[in-house]
Amino acid sequence: MRRRYSYGPYDGGPDPLAPPFDLRAAIDRLGEDVLDGSSPRQALRELMRRGLGDRRGLDELNRQLWQRRRDLQRNNRLDGTLQQVRELLDRALAAERETLARQNSDDARFNELQLDALPSDTGGAVRELESYDWQSPDGRAAYEQIRDLLGREMLDQRFAGMKQALENATSQDVQAIREMLDDLNDLLQEHARLADTTEQFAQFMDKHGHYFPENPSTTDELIDVLAARSAAAQRMMNSLSADQRAELAALTEQAFGDPRLAQSLSQLDAMLQQLRPGQDWDGSGRFRGDNPMGMGEATRALEELGRLESLGEQLAQGYPGASLDDIDLDLLAEVLGEQARVDARALAELERELRDQGILQRAPDGSLLLSPKALRRLGQTALADVADRIGGRTGERETRRSGAAGDASGATRPWEFGDTEPWSVPRTLLNAQLRRAGGDPRALDVTDVEVIETERRVRAAVALCVDTSWSMVQEGRWVPMKRTALALHHLISTRFRGDDLALITFGRHASTVDLGELVGLEGAYVQGTNLHHALILAGQHLRRHPDATPVVLVVTDGEPTAHLEPDGSPTFSYPPAPETVHATIGELDRLTGLRAAVTFFILGDDPRLAMFTDKLARRCGGRVVAPDLDGLGASVVADYLRHRR
Repeated sequence: MRRRYSYGPYDGGPDPLAPPFDLRAAIDRLGEDVLDGSSPRQALRELMRRGLGDRRGLDELNRQLWQRRRDLQRNNRLDGTLQQVRELLDRALAAERETLARQNSDDARFNELQLDALPSDTGGAVRELESYDWQSPDGRAAYEQIRDLLGREMLDQRFAGMKQALENATSQDVQAIREMLDDLNDLLQEHARLADTTEQFAQFMDKHGHYFPENPSTTDELIDVLAARSAAAQRMMNSLSADQRAELAALTEQAFGDPRLAQSLSQLDAMLQQLRPGQDWDGSGRFRGDNPMGMGEATRALEELGRLESLGEQLAQGYPGASLDDIDLDLLAEVLGEQARVDARALAELERELRDQGILQRAPDGSLLLSPKALRRLGQTALADVADRIGGRTGERETRRSGAAGDASGATRPWEFGDTEPWSVPRTLLNAQLRRAGGDPRALDVTDVEVIETERRVRAAVALCVDTSWSMVQEGRWVPMKRTALALHHLISTRFRGDDLALITFGRHASTVDLGELVGLEGAYVQGTNLHHALILAGQHLRRHPDATPVVLVVTDGEPTAHLEPDGSPTFSYPPAPETVHATIGELDRLTGLRAAVTFFILGDDPRLAMFTDKLARRCGGRVVAPDLDGLGASVVADYLRHRR
């Protein structure tokens, strides 16, 4: 039996054949912030806020959102209906006075007195004219337009498109509206009593569904639609001045010339507020533009403001448990365009990929940490930068040979110009075969060639001691120090796996840390540079590897101002006390007894530090290097390689 297949565009979610995310740029950005002292969680949030590459971040989307809100409030004002009513009222009174002036009768003079006695406020004047016997057809028509306008605007506040639908409305149209409102209030009252309104809702929609283009399918959906608009209408009223609110309240009683309409709408609003108290019924907005908006248009503007504020909260991600999945992508596209939806979805996918690909992992206490995979990437980047600087030094050239003895390390790599290592024949032939399988007819190409890496069969025990006192943070030396540790760690873990590296931090006291702890270390205002304690830990590390070449690398920007007492407690003193100096020199002498190669990397231009470290180096046969911050990593790595040679 033959099977038929049909083909079409994939619409089942993310493309399963799409290439994996390239997270290198994201990891580098995360790493920069973490190195600078941010927690991984803060760094991730900053990445989402700033965006990546050509993808806008949450901050930019939020900025455009608030620009939209500002334009809406700056260009418009809410008293458009009042202005229209005043213009119609002035037109009606002018036409009536003109007609009365042509009449020579006591009734005409009496009517003029009535017009002169009208209240000064628009609402009161319209209400007083309800029973007035108009003599001018144009005046009567303008007055009827006021009542018609008020009715349409009031309904347009709560029912989409009602203003246009009821233009030139007849008495039958108004009667149908009143029946719809009565049935709607009955339905909501039954729903408020927790009665089953399924059948009543169906009957209501069969009879009045044409008033609801949103086409709700349940009573609750209907309430949600109506409550959102009713709350926006209330916020519109809240945004008016007290005088404007009073005028509008008086005018609404004249809608369609029937006060029952205003009563039904008031009953509807009260019921909706009871059913949906979570809506914003008390808010307001400040509109100060030149474009007057009618009540319906103003209500839609307040409704849009509400949506913009809700979307702004989602983009700000400032509430507990916030997630990029909370962002309403449809609303975002509606407000800022389709590209905004694409950017927000890309950020959410980037965040998921960072977690799914193991870039971030949770510590036992629930906090986020950079994973070993992420640390390797940061180390690779730092080492590449260091290698460029080493290669660019005058009189030096980069060499790929890891050791002078030329013993195979078991690893291979692509051949590069200048390499003298032997070819790896199996890898070279395999690469050629794979290339030919792809359709390339050439038997052998230079890109196929791989060479065998070599290394010296020596081991080194390395102690990298880095100063973590407050001056390192204050003087901008914090990140270069961490990048130096990353580069050295990556070099040793990938090229010299037989070496053993200890990372030692020293401030008021010293401690041995792993790479993740050092990368995530935050600067703290703690006085003290306890080089004595750091050298003790370095000596312990070297003694654990007696068969390895001992190397001690010290990065600092200040004289030792603390030492350990015999009971293990640190003691701080500035200027350095003689006891601190003696304790530091004594521990350095013990390292000299282990034949350790010691190098001091001093940062800054402190002459006292330069003089002190120079004396220490002379005492132990070591070196003093004074690199700039950009060259710190290159200096440390180059010195490590020099000691290995």
